[in-house]
Amino acid sequence: QVQLVESGGGLVQPGGSLRLSCAASGTIFSISTMAWYRQAPGKQRDLVAAITSGDSTNYADSVKGRFTISRDNAKNTVFLQMNSLKPEDTAVYVCNLRNNWPLKTDYWGQGTQVTVSS
Repeated sequence: QVQLVESGGGLVQPGGSLRLSCAASGTIFSISTMAWYRQAPGKQRDLVAAITSGDSTNYADSVKGRFTISRDNAKNTVFLQMNSLKPEDTAVYVCNLRNNWPLKTDYWGQGTQVTVSS
């Protein structure tokens, strides 16, 4: 079992920055992948950024060049640095951890609200 604790959400003005954190605890395998998803009202939950245990990254086209995902493997923590925020970034951001062995198993945080507005 894995538990995810998120922090860092809030209200920010357009063009501002915000840093999200997600700390994981429990049975976490070294092959695990961590990621951030987001869901806006009336839309599906979409992948924002993901990072593997080997530090390979993947970003949604809408956030490339603005967001950076990183992880601290010693602390089992993933970060999302969000710069140049736009109103369309407003959503509930959810942390995800995927154990890839022995079976694919996903764990989710409760989500944190990010609102970009003046």
